[in-house]
Amino acid sequence: MRQDASILIIDDDPASIQVLARLLGEMDEMGELRFALDGEEGLALARQAAPDLVLLDAGLPGLDGFEVCRRLKADADLASVPVIFVTAQHDTATELAGLSAGAVDCIGKPPLAPIVVARVRTQLRLKQLADELRRAALTDALTGLANRRRFDEQLEREWLRAQRQGAPLSLLMIDIDHFKAYNDRLGHRAGDACLREVAQAIAAQARRPGDEAARWGGEEFALLLPATDEAGARFIADSLVAAVVELGLPHAGSSLCGGRVTVSVGGCTQRTPGSAAALVEGADQALYLAKRRGRARACWLPGPRGDAVDAVDAMDAADAVDRASSGPADA
Repeated sequence: MRQDASILIIDDDPASIQVLARLLGEMDEMGELRFALDGEEGLALARQAAPDLVLLDAGLPGLDGFEVCRRLKADADLASVPVIFVTAQHDTATELAGLSAGAVDCIGKPPLAPIVVARVRTQLRLKQLADELRRAALTDALTGLANRRRFDEQLEREWLRAQRQGAPLSLLMIDIDHFKAYNDRLGHRAGDACLREVAQAIAAQARRPGDEAARWGGEEFALLLPATDEAGARFIADSLVAAVVELGLPHAGSSLCGGRVTVSVGGCTQRTPGSAAALVEGADQALYLAKRRGRARACWLPGPRGDAVDAVDAMDAADAVDRASSGPADA
């Protein structure tokens, strides 16, 4: 079992919090322990950093424990966090109400040490197993990056967050140049090794918790950059192009950068209004533009509000749209 489990206690009674903290502090797997004295504060702490388990008092003043649980389960980022009610009410109706709200268990007050430790350990273990299964389902087996399903989920989540906060959202679409020729000359085993190395170079640019590097499909990748404006995303795109060249992977089927493996990058930054689909389309068109300009470079398209680009870029962007509508770019 993991040794750094994060548990959030939400209870308006400081004495109850102290008792639970003492019991949990004796667990080897205990990591971070946080607490809140009311429901609103508890929700804020959970949204700030998702815990592995919530111990929740049913009888909170104001926003009661049942409503707190329902709100936790309605939040996409917190729905998988198990909730155990800790309540002085031992009747069946209270327990059923807690389970109906989404809780996984109920513990009576005053809490008994063996019961608390056993049930907490059980839920932490189940949460760990569920997290591992989810990661496996959302990870590309070859590269270790997020797969397309995970990326689509994260894109939708970050797009909604950007709308709420009025923050920029940037996307890079990345393609390994002349990868078919690489596979044809060296074979698929070497091609797989190349994909893994390029993937690691991309992952190294995803430095913040919200950044998401993913395998889009084949030799194409995506890098989602929340709260990143055009200038910041351009810098990352240029750094990525340079980082792949610095890998020094020989590519006899390419004349770019002295016959080394390179990538082309297309980027787009959008603020609301707009859509997640428009962001992907813009980055994809910019990737086509990078290929048309000679590959081994990063190109940009403006977002829906007309973010600044020079006149040459604007004309090339329009040309890229026209060409993209007539058929896909060369691999």
